[in-house]
Amino acid sequence: MTPAQVSEIKTSFSMVAPIAEQAAALFYGRLFEIAPEVQPLFKAADMKEQGRKLMGTLAVVVKGLEDLPALMPAVENLARKHVGYGVAPEHYVPVGAALLWTLEQGLGEGFTPAVKDAWTTAYGALSGAMIAAAEKPAAA
Repeated sequence: MTPAQVSEIKTSFSMVAPIAEQAAALFYGRLFEIAPEVQPLFKAADMKEQGRKLMGTLAVVVKGLEDLPALMPAVENLARKHVGYGVAPEHYVPVGAALLWTLEQGLGEGFTPAVKDAWTTAYGALSGAMIAAAEKPAAA
């Protein structure tokens, strides 16, 4: 990721963070609409709490983008946790689509091509790392 992309993500996320609860609701609504097969993974979840976790995780990731190597152990641990919840590699595509859609809804005209490119790049890198981590056993 370039410094300009990191800046685009940080700036755009700071505009979404104040509407975190609504953004999370939009995200999960869209995710369940485009990938209904993932909805059973959340059957036991309190969706308000799940939304808080999502937005909290995004905040940590956004803050850590300037030092991806330092962020990677947490990303890999998150991936292994998600395997235990039933998340499969094919679930990452609709999650990314729902994330971009949510950002577009929340940012409106602020969802510029540069913002979309930055988030797409970041999500691609992080989801790729998560899929790879989920496929290998944790280090002892």
